[in-house]
Amino acid sequence: MSTYIGFLRAVNVGGNSKIAMADLKALLVDLGFDDPRTLLQTGNLVFGAAKTSAAKLETRLEQALTDEFGLATDVFVRTASEWSAAIAANPFPKAAADDPSHLVVMPLKKAPTKQAVGALQAAIAGRETVAAVGRELFLVYPDGIGRSKLTIKMIESKLDTRGTGRNWNTALKLVQLAAAVGG
Repeated sequence: MSTYIGFLRAVNVGGNSKIAMADLKALLVDLGFDDPRTLLQTGNLVFGAAKTSAAKLETRLEQALTDEFGLATDVFVRTASEWSAAIAANPFPKAAADDPSHLVVMPLKKAPTKQAVGALQAAIAGRETVAAVGRELFLVYPDGIGRSKLTIKMIESKLDTRGTGRNWNTALKLVQLAAAVGG
């Protein structure tokens, strides 16, 4: 068995795509996953499963969410070790230490090219900073996320891939939760 972390995109945000975490956990049990746990109300999962590819788990979870809840959303899956390595590779350690609520980690469906990241960086109109490490995009929003022009739509358009963001504090809590499930 391996431990996986799953991220649902845009659930329970702004009243959209509502799903109770208890129902989500029950779905994972029904799918045969070990010791499923959720974190917060925004679709963060940790569970055990037989070793397989993240893409297969993503497809399986996306289909199950559609079948069970009529919820069509992207799911992003990482092994616990992949997520821990991504967190350790954070290119913005000062932001993590000094202002973690303005540091966001965005799991992506595929790793962006250097050219795509360059295009995104060039399109930023504010003080935001971005860097990609593998299939994760790290974003610093020094003036806050709410009014930033660096939106998910812009990010996905420039990177030609889908993603979902988690703030640094949540990212760290998921590392801890994965260790409790089996690491």
